[in-house]
Amino acid sequence: MPTPRALAAEGLGTAFLLATIVGSGIMAERLSGGNGALALLGNTIPTGAILMVLILVFGPLSGAHFNPAVSLALAVRGQFPWNAVAPYIAVQIAGAILGTWMAHLMFDLPILQISAKVRSGASQWFAEGVATFGLVLTIFGCVVRTPAATPYAVGLYITAAYWFTASTSFANPAVTIARALSDTFAGIAPASAPGFIAAQLAGALCVVLVARWLWNGEAGSRSI
Repeated sequence: MPTPRALAAEGLGTAFLLATIVGSGIMAERLSGGNGALALLGNTIPTGAILMVLILVFGPLSGAHFNPAVSLALAVRGQFPWNAVAPYIAVQIAGAILGTWMAHLMFDLPILQISAKVRSGASQWFAEGVATFGLVLTIFGCVVRTPAATPYAVGLYITAAYWFTASTSFANPAVTIARALSDTFAGIAPASAPGFIAAQLAGALCVVLVARWLWNGEAGSRSI
């Protein structure tokens, strides 16, 4: 079972991740003057940057997953204990929701919200599968060859994936759930969330098969 310190690190890290995603989205939309591309850029850069920081800070304490898809994929890969998966997912979701509420409070918005932004359709779901596949592949690849580069690779990957995926790369079930509770630039309608989450989990699990072939078990005893 994970230690209380590890769970606190996962929850706190995920909270700051969502505070950044939602908060920077609100700020970007307010300052962009209706320019959607500029608003997206203003949301992208802080998200990639905070991921690097949070992985560097919390990695030694919890592994800095901040993502149920990552925790599940690592467990299937044999790099994370199964009895830690449920507690990790619980604190990741709780932290994500807390971070969303933090952003609302900082920008003087109602804390409790439900998003009305529909993000649905086969292209969006496929994009989420691709986004999550690429994220988990990045993690596995770095863990095998250059573990010290993992924070930077993950941050840079998400920065890129915001722009090359049609869904703007949620790539994280906890993020998806929390963003359904924010009717802001970063939001997603609750009805759209299950399709995103299913695609994210499918993408993450596909990586396990690919990684097993690419690295032939080299990372079997390591974690992030």
